[in-house]
Amino acid sequence: MNTIKVFIENEAGSNQKNIFNEKTQEFIKTVTVSRSYPYPYGFILGTTSGDGDNLDCFIITKRLLKSGQIVEVEPIGLMEQVDNGEEDNNVLATFPGDSITITHDIEQVLTKFVNHVFDHLPEKVVSVGRFLDRIAAEAAIEQSIDSE
Repeated sequence: MNTIKVFIENEAGSNQKNIFNEKTQEFIKTVTVSRSYPYPYGFILGTTSGDGDNLDCFIITKRLLKSGQIVEVEPIGLMEQVDNGEEDNNVLATFPGDSITITHDIEQVLTKFVNHVFDHLPEKVVSVGRFLDRIAAEAAIEQSIDSE
């Protein structure tokens, strides 16, 4: 697998969570969350994960990416996540040519974000599991590719 196309929903540094119809990319609404996104966040086009939405993706970059933008990136890892008892993993990706690896610091930033982004919704329970390698990310993407 070379690159994947990711639709950016939420911009790094913003606590505004944009909600889109993930199949049509149509904007629905914006809500405020308890933490600012540490990295641009969106979903992989042409996929459906176990929760019925597209497979989620954090882009590990310092580049300024805007909501609604579509970027081509490479998967470099997978962050296991459980959302209200349901598997809701996130692919971790970066731009081709950027030699970024998932460090302990990146894991800590993402874990802290996920553990607190929904503090304003006490009924929502989200937790982070293991951080896995590129091979695990590619396998998750392969499993979620929509059939034509």
